[in-house]
Amino acid sequence: MACISYSSAVTNNTSIKFHNSRYHFNFVAKIFNPSSYQSCFNVEPINFDAAKSSIDVKYFQVRRCSRRGLAGGGRNQSLTTVFNSLSSNNGIPASEERVAVLVIGGGGREHAICYALHRSPSCDAVFCAPGNSGISNSGDATCISELDISDSSAVIAFCREWGVGLVVVGPEAPLVAGLANDLVKAGIPTFGPSSEAAALEGSKDFMKRLCDKYGIPTAKYQSFTDPSAAKAYIKGQGAPIVVKADGLAAGKGVVVAMTLEEAYEAVDSMLVRSIFGSAGGRVVIEEYLEGEEASFFAIVDGENAIALESAQDHKRVGDGDTGPNTGGMGAYSPAPVLTKELQSVIMESIIFPTVKGMAEQGCKFVGVLYAGLMIEKKSGLPKLIEYNVRFGDPECQVLMVRLESDLAQVLLAACKGELRGVSVEWSTDSAMVVVMASKGYPGSYEKGTVIQNLEEAEQVAPSVKVFHAGTALDSDGNFIATGGRVLGVTAKGKDLEEARDRAYQAVEQIKWPGGFYRRDIGWRALSQKQATKTEKQLKELEDKVPGLLKKKVEVKLGELKDAISGGSTQSIKDVEFRGSK
Repeated sequence: MACISYSSAVTNNTSIKFHNSRYHFNFVAKIFNPSSYQSCFNVEPINFDAAKSSIDVKYFQVRRCSRRGLAGGGRNQSLTTVFNSLSSNNGIPASEERVAVLVIGGGGREHAICYALHRSPSCDAVFCAPGNSGISNSGDATCISELDISDSSAVIAFCREWGVGLVVVGPEAPLVAGLANDLVKAGIPTFGPSSEAAALEGSKDFMKRLCDKYGIPTAKYQSFTDPSAAKAYIKGQGAPIVVKADGLAAGKGVVVAMTLEEAYEAVDSMLVRSIFGSAGGRVVIEEYLEGEEASFFAIVDGENAIALESAQDHKRVGDGDTGPNTGGMGAYSPAPVLTKELQSVIMESIIFPTVKGMAEQGCKFVGVLYAGLMIEKKSGLPKLIEYNVRFGDPECQVLMVRLESDLAQVLLAACKGELRGVSVEWSTDSAMVVVMASKGYPGSYEKGTVIQNLEEAEQVAPSVKVFHAGTALDSDGNFIATGGRVLGVTAKGKDLEEARDRAYQAVEQIKWPGGFYRRDIGWRALSQKQATKTEKQLKELEDKVPGLLKKKVEVKLGELKDAISGGSTQSIKDVEFRGSK
């Protein structure tokens, strides 16, 4: 990308010309209010009316970063505008299409997508609507906060005005509402399923019926709209049991009931008190599956699918996987539980039948399939818990920092039905994200609490990236929390231990009394790794002293298994080994 700062451009009498847009000239005009920034740049006001008439430069992004020591002292803001000239190919092969991308959404997932697109060599510009203050300040995208993403005609008009060649829809709600339908009808390549295909996430009953029809392994279930019938079924099945709202409930519509009373209460809250509105007008009641959860992602073009790297998140709010479910308190990639052999099983038994089934149903799926899986303890095989029709949050964060391919080209290939033969390259490093949330989440929480030292957090290591999910700027220029899950502190390392250490070192730099985070993200994978190492050491000892070791050493396998998979945060090194007579 060709970079030029306003200060150098003005002092060197360089002519800067812009593509006409009411969105961006209003934005730039606000930024370059001379009374606010003359101390930083010492420049005269820019004649925007004259600039609007020229189109030498088609796209631009505004980066804003904190600087110290500028004229006037204190904390001033310097600005760098990043231009992608129409005449520059930036080293992209002629066979690859250059593209400007609009990302729909404004959370941590969308920030991660913008980050990956910003690094894509074929991407001319990245816009994000509505975005958030953290995305804007990071320079990963130009945020269009005033664009109404619920108004398809407004989104289409923006795309046409700015020559957007790819739209990536992040959240599920616009997909279920049919935004992708309208964009595709307008001839705009869109990565995200139609509203009909989005029913895979929008209705758990729809997903379950698809599984029945095409033999996709999933938990036994029944659907109900009558609370008495639902309770009778629960009584017959016993506890533990799982109660789910059929529709979208912002990640809060699932209750894992350990007792009959909890299950009955979940049914009443959804079907009687309607806490999720129409989304809870039907409930799906499932058998409780015991095992290890994992997230599996595949890019789909309607007929073909390619697997992405594995990831695993932590749904429960508290350490040791305790407390209520959340949207996700952290994640890591790769996930050791998803071996290459198991990934092949998932593609053959779950992903491919789903893609085929959706096509046969008359609603081809284009986008990312996010399969929430349970690797059953008794069989070691995967069962489908649920589908999401977009990247997971926070799994997307760890995937995007490991991605080495040009994301824009991969997503364009999916939109065009050209995934066959496409390969995706990944860093061999591991990645971890630790979510920082507002105190009280997933219940009620205070908004507007001040967050400091985000820059210091990103300076812990070059691989650290702080993704913003729910932030804004107050009148003093401080970041404040505006949501439940607020930050995703992400780091890479040569292995999971290093990624974890860097992520938590960065978290510790952040000053946010109004926030909290889990302190054990990745514990299952790390425990499993330690267990494998211990087993290898025992084998080496056995090879050295074969008869003696078998007679003299008794391993407490029960404790070892509990430490790995029983929900305990006990370190493997604390498992007792003792001799027997």
